[in-house]
Amino acid sequence: MKNKEDFFWKPESTPTFWVNQASRLLMWHFEQKLRPFDFGMAYLPVLTALEENGALLQKQLAEMANVEQPTMAALLVRMERDGLILRGAHPTDKRASYISLSAKAKKRLPAVKGQMMEVAKQASEGFTDDERSMLITLLQRVVNNLE
Repeated sequence: MKNKEDFFWKPESTPTFWVNQASRLLMWHFEQKLRPFDFGMAYLPVLTALEENGALLQKQLAEMANVEQPTMAALLVRMERDGLILRGAHPTDKRASYISLSAKAKKRLPAVKGQMMEVAKQASEGFTDDERSMLITLLQRVVNNLE
């Protein structure tokens, strides 16, 4: 006969519970650090892609950020409103535009990256290099298992 406890789910006894808790706390801390810069976590894949590649089309940004076109369009509207991107005319397609970083975004990105690193350091405080490496490996496995 099974123990009575076998019939109750104890989420805190699963790694996924703690991954979720850690993710929620990380996002909260990241958002707190980004808010003074007029940045949000959703902006970072776009800002990083533009910083690394220069001007890109909306379609390219959507592919790089792994989001649908309508989601990217809405995100770019908010980023343009916040003064973080500029739109430039496409030379042959009047419907398309190239997206690039604004001077404001370029100026703030180094400080934003520093703030992000502060949170990352706080999250792994007290870890040895081996523990940090093992955690990365294990979380990559979780991601791979779910993809």
